[in-house]
Amino acid sequence: MDLKEFTYLTELAEQGNISKAADRLYMAQSSLSQFLQQFESELGVRLFIRTPRGIRPTHNGAIFIGHLQKIMADYQRAKNELWDNENMKGGKVTLGISSFRGRRMLPRILKKFYEKYPNVQIKVVEENSMKLEELLLDGQLDLAIIAMPPVKLKKEVSFLKKDEILIVANKNHPVMEFARPKEDSLGSYWIDLRDAARFPFILSDYSTILGTIGRNLFQKEKLRCNVLHDNITAAMAVSMASEGLGLAFTYHSHAEPTKDSIFLSIGEKGVFLDLGLAYPSTEYYSKASEALEAVIREIYLTA
Repeated sequence: MDLKEFTYLTELAEQGNISKAADRLYMAQSSLSQFLQQFESELGVRLFIRTPRGIRPTHNGAIFIGHLQKIMADYQRAKNELWDNENMKGGKVTLGISSFRGRRMLPRILKKFYEKYPNVQIKVVEENSMKLEELLLDGQLDLAIIAMPPVKLKKEVSFLKKDEILIVANKNHPVMEFARPKEDSLGSYWIDLRDAARFPFILSDYSTILGTIGRNLFQKEKLRCNVLHDNITAAMAVSMASEGLGLAFTYHSHAEPTKDSIFLSIGEKGVFLDLGLAYPSTEYYSKASEALEAVIREIYLTA
């Protein structure tokens, strides 16, 4: 096997679809499909199960591909060490960030980084915080922005920023009858959760940090949450709430005011989440990873 074949197999596993993997690899779907058939035939082991919706690794295939991913991660770290010795004239950093969190912050981070280090490539992996922890443990990420405290990581996570959890609503939503002025809040208002609980909420899935926090807030106050939708992405929930279709939770650092939306602190003192920066469990961190961390901290400091 060579590194090209490693790349083909890991991309197939990540995408779960031959067509999508071929697009990411800039090759014809028929060529990738032919490669997989020939490779499995030569190996004498079925690596993937074909389904109507795509492909997924067999048990043995998952083990095999897991080894390949570790080999490729070690190879990338070795290359990064070489580029470090060349004063970052090249290199690659794989950054993990949630889709919702990255929507507003990531373009600013990448722009600033590339201005300083135009020859270093940043690969972005979008997943929720819980999945990002798994990828860090597997050595598939060089750096990740995650919610604290970590669930699976044993290694200490470096504090990045306190982020306020807000309720987003349409400016004409009846919840505004219960809103109270607050000068130092993004939307200059706060609301008691007991008053907000009178109205339907649009929630993200249990597997997301924002979805878990929202549900825990209601449980802590022993309130029944009137759930209108319970499996909506954070970005979609905000859009729906801005149109007056319910209330939703969002983060202060990612709240984008519009002419129709307003953001409410939860309680007079507010509710906050700590964000952190996490590295994989390895002794070596590339200069490029450390430089990216510095840029992330710079951008979040002004968010």
